[in-house]
Amino acid sequence: MPLIYASALATLLYCLSAYLIFQQLGHSGQQRWYALAPAAVAMLLQAVVLNTLILLPEGLNLGFFTSLSLIIWLISIQILLSSLFLRIESLGVVVFPLSGLANLMASLHFYDHIIITSNQAVQGHIMVSIIAYSLITLGACQASLLAYQDRSIRQHHPGGFIRFLPPLHHMEVLMFQFLGFGFILLSVSLLTGFFYLEDIFAQHLVHKTVLSIIGWVILGVLLFGRIRFGWRGRTAVRWTLSAFAFLMLAYFGSKLVLEFIL
Repeated sequence: MPLIYASALATLLYCLSAYLIFQQLGHSGQQRWYALAPAAVAMLLQAVVLNTLILLPEGLNLGFFTSLSLIIWLISIQILLSSLFLRIESLGVVVFPLSGLANLMASLHFYDHIIITSNQAVQGHIMVSIIAYSLITLGACQASLLAYQDRSIRQHHPGGFIRFLPPLHHMEVLMFQFLGFGFILLSVSLLTGFFYLEDIFAQHLVHKTVLSIIGWVILGVLLFGRIRFGWRGRTAVRWTLSAFAFLMLAYFGSKLVLEFIL
């Protein structure tokens, strides 16, 4: 099956899943798993497309849209797996269609950026970085929902979409789980970058490196504050979104400038 057709089918399945989830919000029972089934199939199709797009004989293709598709695909998988334990499938209403759209854009080859390397250590560093970014992005999504949920409760308007989210405590625990694993992988990414990249502070990498380190420090302070002082609520949300902003500027900001502007 040509990549564009596989991507189009995955996009349709993602949108179908999002629609079914939206229709079943607030309902209990096993029906919600039927809403997630099309997304599971779409993730398999997207995996095939990403494997073909990224793993090339000459190296790794990690252009802007391909990287975006990979990160949102990883986020979609995390939402699906987390839905086995907590009812957070409502996040898929927004994330699943975005995953399909990003995959479709990547398949159209608007811009390919091939990293020519056969060094498995460097390839491993790159993939660990992307997984770390996806976990922290999902943590930032959780933080945004927490802020909205907290504000609605404080204003005594807990209806609407808030009714379909898990309790504040569960949302917060899940957010810190994502951030904790993301911090560990980001630490591994920075450490391996210093060891395996020839010059991590080279001109074309310096902005990415400095912004990533700033994001890593902010995230580390947040997790320390959580463990030592029990930070939560608005404080946790602010620190999470600050770390996310620096890390997204580090990855997608630098890619956008290098690949499309320069």
